[in-house]
Amino acid sequence: MSQRRPAAGIDHAADPALCRLPWHRRARRAVGHSIKLRLVLLFLALATAMAFVFVSGAQRAFSMGWRDAARPLLMDYVDRLAAEMAPDAKGPPSVARAQAIAARLPVITIDISGPTVNWRSHPEQPVPAWQRVDLSVMHPPSTEARPHAQTDDKRDNVTSDWRDEASWIRLVRRDTADGHHIAFGLNSAAFERRPRMVGMAVLSLLLLTLLAYLYVRRLLRPLDAITAGAKRFGAGQFDTPIPVQHPHKPDELGQLAATINTMGRDIHGMLEAKRALLLAISHELRSPLTRARLHTELLPDTQADIAPQREALQRDLQEMATLISDLLESERLASPHVALQREPVDLPALAAEALRDLRARHPGTAAPISLQAAATLPQLQLDPARIRLLLRNLLDNALRHGTPPGARAPELALSATPGSGISLTVRDFGPGVPEAQLPHLAEPFYRPDSARTRSAGGVGLGLNLCKLVAQAHGGTFSARNAAPGLAVTVTLPGPGHRAPSAK
Repeated sequence: MSQRRPAAGIDHAADPALCRLPWHRRARRAVGHSIKLRLVLLFLALATAMAFVFVSGAQRAFSMGWRDAARPLLMDYVDRLAAEMAPDAKGPPSVARAQAIAARLPVITIDISGPTVNWRSHPEQPVPAWQRVDLSVMHPPSTEARPHAQTDDKRDNVTSDWRDEASWIRLVRRDTADGHHIAFGLNSAAFERRPRMVGMAVLSLLLLTLLAYLYVRRLLRPLDAITAGAKRFGAGQFDTPIPVQHPHKPDELGQLAATINTMGRDIHGMLEAKRALLLAISHELRSPLTRARLHTELLPDTQADIAPQREALQRDLQEMATLISDLLESERLASPHVALQREPVDLPALAAEALRDLRARHPGTAAPISLQAAATLPQLQLDPARIRLLLRNLLDNALRHGTPPGARAPELALSATPGSGISLTVRDFGPGVPEAQLPHLAEPFYRPDSARTRSAGGVGLGLNLCKLVAQAHGGTFSARNAAPGLAVTVTLPGPGHRAPSAK
């Protein structure tokens, strides 16, 4: 039977290596691992693009229509202002009149340049590029009459940039008879927005982003419930299904949660059916095995030719009985509601008792096994029957597979852990196990070809039972190559640790 293990989850926030990364790499990683952030960014990009297209298109359409409609009015108004500044058609413009117009109309600028008068209403502002354009250069009479110097690159970029706006430059600039130029423009300072408007715009954008993120987070909240439910199902906890929002009218995530719930019920049913089958077969086999052992005991042991067959049959029957007992125990321990008969246990005394039992079962073989226990070890609340099973299987495994002829005897070591628990290690000095097979040692019915064969004994349930016993007590099981030999370590937590309810 395959053991159920909880699904592995990655906690990026608790990863020390991730915390050491620069902030921009952490942000890029967060975006790459979060569909919520990517959806928010997609919405923002789409909203920005739509706003830009709409505003730019509407502005261009409005400005083109406004230009065509306002051109005659603007031309007439500029003519009147220019005539007001230069009442004498042959004289220079009047600076006093220009100052009066600038005071009356603060939204416009007036620039006068010429042989005798050079005045600007807003000298603090830079000269616009279009005021430096020579209209004769932009639209010469003909190509043949254009001087050769002007056909070269002597025309500056300002001229080429404003070539398409020549009509608008003529609209806002007037020339007097004595050679003066009067240019009108808009006062940029009058149209500048206040700084707090920019801050309000940024704050509004951040607020909209926060609202979008909260909405997307609420929209995708069922994904968190689906993730938690999948982990529960992987750990064997099928009693709590994944909640489905609006079960009568579920959306796509609700349909996914309902589908996973159905899958969990089907898996639970198959596991329960397999467990029930194993338990039924094991219980049914116990009765004929007991009768067979009884009949074997009744066979006469005085005949020399019958005694070897009788002993071989008793060994086979004992191995079958042990296999059935191990199967039943593995099913009990794999249950999510395993019941342990806990009591204060002196682990060193229990280990010494297990060594004495091992010597009785394997006379002359188990005597060299050494017990190394720390001077002070805490008493833990353990199930002594299950701990005896764990010690028996670990020691049998070390003797059977890790003690070839001439090798050093295995060792059993007990030490305290930082959490007031106990670490139990059984090490042999045999050939060890290939590294690729180490993760599979505690799987049921798994036997490495090089060490665990039927001729060497065992069916591959010993280490699996050890792992189940450790997990039932809230502990851990691990195996590693000790070079030489194999070291199996079981940690049993202290009283402050709470054992999980599911395996």
